[in-house]
Amino acid sequence: MRTALLQSSGHPGAVVENLKVLDAAAGRAAAAGAALLLAPEMFLTGYAIGDDIGRLAEPADGDSADAIAELAGRHGLAIAYGYPERDGEAVFNSAQLISADGTRLANYRKTHLFGGFEHDHFTPGEQPVVQAQLNGLTIGLLICYDVEFPENARGHALAGTDLLLVPTALMHPFQFVAESLVPVRAFENQMYVAYANRVGHEGEFEFAGLSALAGPDGVARTRAGQVEELVIADVDPALLAASREANPYLRDRRPALYGALS
Repeated sequence: MRTALLQSSGHPGAVVENLKVLDAAAGRAAAAGAALLLAPEMFLTGYAIGDDIGRLAEPADGDSADAIAELAGRHGLAIAYGYPERDGEAVFNSAQLISADGTRLANYRKTHLFGGFEHDHFTPGEQPVVQAQLNGLTIGLLICYDVEFPENARGHALAGTDLLLVPTALMHPFQFVAESLVPVRAFENQMYVAYANRVGHEGEFEFAGLSALAGPDGVARTRAGQVEELVIADVDPALLAASREANPYLRDRRPALYGALS
């Protein structure tokens, strides 16, 4: 399944403009044969927008979800994107996957909030493994800091995730997460990991770029630089099956030994 990663910070605070950026990226991705487009964490609204997070937060089935469903259908590819989700008085840092026919397939709420900024503006999610079926693959969702906890990725591996989508807002000086940790997560859990980052300065943050699609062999199939760009690579089910057969990590686990770790 050809997968496109949009590395962009869009237009912070401007939902309509960000939908236009997503529309244009979806067009380029579809023209390249992609069946899935992944946009970064909080792409819908921008990340460093302070109290505007609460003002711009929408329900999972809100107007912007409808707009993205329309453009997914128009371009004929699935889209996953980050956004602030409102549910009553609570606001979550969420990611949603919408299919090429406009169906809302999965919605995930970030479980591990990073730093004072996120703790001040979001409620943590409570469901660690969220999955959907897409084009014969089991798709999982995490957001940024979540993937830095090995338990989260291993939970997805044990639940059968083939492709883990990770919209992110990775900042300097943590480039090693994109460069090293993400490929290791893919290898140790025998899955593909798609990691789509923001890039450039936004408020007090400087985002690191370096978006990547890593395979179960720990090799990045594509890697962005530190500019806005769209990168594309293939998720190969045959390679995934062969790698899982050859790699014994999950088969050699001894869960009875691990109880004290929690």
